[in-house]
Amino acid sequence: MNLRRLIPIFDETVSTWALEARLLRWLTFIWLFAGLIMLFSASYPVADARHDDGLYYFKRQLLWVFASLIIFNIIVNLPLRKILGISHWFLMFFLLLIFVTLVPGLGKKAFDAARWIAIGPIPIQPSELIKPFLVLQSARLFGQWERLSWGVRAAWLGVFGMVLLGILAQPNLSTTALCGMTIWLIALAAGLPYKYLGGTAFGGVLLAVLSISIKEYQRKRVMSFLNPWADATGDGYQLVQSLLAVGSGRTWGAGFGLSQQKLFYLPIQDTDFIFAIFAEEFGFFGSMLLLILLASFATLGFIVAMKTKHPVNRLVAIGVTIVMIGQSLLHIGVATGALPTTGLPLPMFSYGGNSMIASLVAAGLLIRVARESSEAEVVPLRRSDVENTRKRRMFQKNKV
Repeated sequence: MNLRRLIPIFDETVSTWALEARLLRWLTFIWLFAGLIMLFSASYPVADARHDDGLYYFKRQLLWVFASLIIFNIIVNLPLRKILGISHWFLMFFLLLIFVTLVPGLGKKAFDAARWIAIGPIPIQPSELIKPFLVLQSARLFGQWERLSWGVRAAWLGVFGMVLLGILAQPNLSTTALCGMTIWLIALAAGLPYKYLGGTAFGGVLLAVLSISIKEYQRKRVMSFLNPWADATGDGYQLVQSLLAVGSGRTWGAGFGLSQQKLFYLPIQDTDFIFAIFAEEFGFFGSMLLLILLASFATLGFIVAMKTKHPVNRLVAIGVTIVMIGQSLLHIGVATGALPTTGLPLPMFSYGGNSMIASLVAAGLLIRVARESSEAEVVPLRRSDVENTRKRRMFQKNKV
């Protein structure tokens, strides 16, 4: 095995890829580079205060990026059928870890939610890592729906339900909603009957309403979202500070590194609200460039989905695009006050190794689909076949 191919910049096969695959690769790298630059700025003050090293979070993120890029390059060079063949094992493994986080003493809590497992100095967040494998298994199930028995269908739908209930129990309503919508939209794209889709949509909305009714902090988030200025120093504080950051950016922004809200006014500015700092430093113009980047990625993703002839591959492309772009838009919606406050990171921008791995794995899957959708199997002719073809053409020419 050529170890140089594990590092994207040394991958010599790129020039032979389909155009969509190469464009998606460059968009992924631009997205990643912009995210690292933004994380450097957003995390510096808090890292300096907590660890006496302004580069503490940035350096750790670079390590995660390096590891994630190796996985990314393995995926873009591995046949998708092989990845699909083992996706269910990863899904079951991360499902098990999701329930481990609920065990007292094993799950690591933050903000009253047990979402992590600490393995030494490395925090594992299974609800993030499971996303790409949830897309893969959903694509496998719904892409072959008509050929499967009801027993197999019910078993996998039950597994998906356990994934959603496990994440909801952490509690993590935003990730539950994102995963649920992704599964539902993949099923919609697969052409499942509307009576099934309508019933599951109603059940999902009912479950979300029930969760908000039971969890007081979720109810407070919804109420503060409706009017954050009514309690600007209490429940609405975070959203008010985020809106101040976005508004302060104006047209061109305050300039890179010159955000005021990141100076301990806006909480969690390097993860859940990193877009607010981005908007403050780069303004409306920079925010529009980011949205154009997301729109370009989404457009290419759907073009890849339309070009591929394999139904499972098509659903993988659709699912990955929904996860990457949907999560980004939800994060931006929260930071701008268009949606209730949630804990969704901005892919490839927010600090966190689990989110980085999940994002680059998802991007790698989309690029792999793009490569396979435009590649045809070339069957080499034997020497005797070539000679016979040449003789036949000469005979026909002489006959004429």
